[in-house]
Amino acid sequence: MLKSLAIQHYALIDSLHIDFDKGFSVITGETGAGKSIILGALSLILGQRADNRYIKQNEQKCTIEGIFDFSRYDLQDFFEERDWEYNPDECILRREIWTNGKSRAFVNDSPVYLNDLKDLGDRLIDIHSQHQNLSLNDNFFQLNVLDILARTKAEKEAYQKVFKEYQASRKLLLELQKQSQKNKEEENYFQFQFDALAGAKLQAGEQGELEAELETITHAEEIKASLFAVVDALSGEGGAVEQKLKSVTDALKSIQHVFPKAAELEQRVESAYIDLKEVRIEAEKHFEETDFNAERQQQVEERLSVIYDLQKRHSVKSVEELQEIQKQLDEKLQNILSLDEQIEQLEKEVSEKQRLLLQKAEVLSERRKSATQPVEKQLTEMLVYLGMPNARFICDITTKNNPDSNGKDAVSFLFSANKNTPLLPVSQIASGGEISRLMLCLKSMIAGATTLPTVIFDEIDTGTSGEIADKMGAIMREMAHDMQVIAITHLPQIAAKGTKHYNVYKEDSAETTATYVRLLLKNERVTEIARMLSGAEVTVQAVENAKVMLEA
Repeated sequence: MLKSLAIQHYALIDSLHIDFDKGFSVITGETGAGKSIILGALSLILGQRADNRYIKQNEQKCTIEGIFDFSRYDLQDFFEERDWEYNPDECILRREIWTNGKSRAFVNDSPVYLNDLKDLGDRLIDIHSQHQNLSLNDNFFQLNVLDILARTKAEKEAYQKVFKEYQASRKLLLELQKQSQKNKEEENYFQFQFDALAGAKLQAGEQGELEAELETITHAEEIKASLFAVVDALSGEGGAVEQKLKSVTDALKSIQHVFPKAAELEQRVESAYIDLKEVRIEAEKHFEETDFNAERQQQVEERLSVIYDLQKRHSVKSVEELQEIQKQLDEKLQNILSLDEQIEQLEKEVSEKQRLLLQKAEVLSERRKSATQPVEKQLTEMLVYLGMPNARFICDITTKNNPDSNGKDAVSFLFSANKNTPLLPVSQIASGGEISRLMLCLKSMIAGATTLPTVIFDEIDTGTSGEIADKMGAIMREMAHDMQVIAITHLPQIAAKGTKHYNVYKEDSAETTATYVRLLLKNERVTEIARMLSGAEVTVQAVENAKVMLEA
């Protein structure tokens, strides 16, 4: 319940504080006095987008603060999910808006995101403004109204849970099918590339070995000549190195008994002799093995040509990189094969979830259909009470081609106000006054089906007057037995029904115009209602009528 509203530097308001109470409160005032300003300020602390043009002239910022009685709310989980401080008795909402366009929102003095503030505001107050009458023409609004009155929350949540799962599985299936189609188009290309690599039977390190072998074959004669020169120098005739080293070792051995240091020198020469002998033997071996082989050269060149061609095709420089590409292609081909199996399994899953979805949709639909007759009966009775004795109303439910997040039902409110006129959608036949009465009836019924503690009616009485307005006021007052109802009205019949009466007025000073609100005493109420009855000049008869209306 809204306990108080404080406004500073907003529009024509310099500073304003209004205390509200439970029951039925009415707000009246001449056209242009600023009733909409108060409602606009209240909307800001309920999460509406801010507009700095409403900041009072010559001020840097405006502040709106509302205090709410939380005794009838069950919002602890809502607060804990957002890590907000929770007070089970009272909650303070505040907005600050600066001329530079910046805006801040607070709940219990802690800064919060605007979207979270709006979510909270939707749970605190239902503001019914004049333009909301137009929503009665919207089929989505009509469906939501029926769901509230049919109390379908459990069935709807169960359906929507399955719907989300079905949508997720179906989305994944479509993605896999799209990927499968793309894979099918690429499969032949992948297979061609894989076959080329697999057919090459690449071996790690072979490229280097082949390139070295080709160098050897290509330069065979040059290599043999050099190797022959090495062998000849080491062991050939004419002072070969090996023979000379052998002579050196013999000479050193011969003097070891008289010159001991010759032993170390002899060992070093002997070691060099052994190394050079091994070099000669290995050179002889390579000399014998090295030969120009045109056939082998062709084989090596052909093999290297295969490797170079594959490297060029895949823009790499080594056999190891080609082997990695081959591995990746193999994985892609395996994935293509397994994707068909995944799709087949997912198709079964989607089919099962669709079956369950239709089952839940049917349960939700039956719940709605079971409520239509009581809703139609209650609403028709209320319309008769509000001066429409021939009114007929039907909640027409048809089946959609494809279920959506709200189920398989399409709801249309059909209405007829007169005898011998067909039932047609509300938007096609209802007048402004009829729409106002329909909306009030629905709001009254919704209030009885929900726990929302506060509803504000902003001139819902548009298009009505006299006895009908009196009865609309009676309905609002009846609603206020279980909740807080605040009505902004131009009709004296409704104003007289309020348990509290606030008057909005403007005053001019030398420099500015300001809006004020005051709670009227009993005699002030008489004067205000008389003004509403007779206009600018309050007559004696109007005063007497006002007294009668208040006493009634």
